[in-house]
Amino acid sequence: MQILLATANKGKVRELEEMLKDGNIEVLSLSDFPDCEDIEETGQTFAENALLKARAACLMAGMVTLADDSGLEVDALKGAPGVFSARFAGEPKDDERNNAKLLSLLQGLSEKERTARFCCCLAIVSPDGQESLTEGTVEGEILLSRRGTGGFG
Repeated sequence: MQILLATANKGKVRELEEMLKDGNIEVLSLSDFPDCEDIEETGQTFAENALLKARAACLMAGMVTLADDSGLEVDALKGAPGVFSARFAGEPKDDERNNAKLLSLLQGLSEKERTARFCCCLAIVSPDGQESLTEGTVEGEILLSRRGTGGFG
């Protein structure tokens, strides 16, 4: 069986392949469909964006499609950056600039005021119109300085 992951992100493809390695499922990505146009994320929520991407890619490829949308919600910023996490510091998207902007905006706030969560929504759509959606969050806080590698937040 094949499944389309509606992303060109090679890291996400590797992660899904690892999760499905014992299920005899081949994971394809948008990179396997060079004629596929960019799918604009115009939703107001992670769920809307995940469904939007899954529906569009499923229609284009005619196969079961999984899509995600995720990001960081910071309480002191009234939930921002939210669905705008990837481009929080503007175009082109850049994790370094996003982290710098976030730390700058939270400068002077105590640890108790730096609560946040990472949210992720997954949507799966099949050509026959079946859809499923799941969401999850991980609670945490924004540290006073940058630590770690490999992403924003």
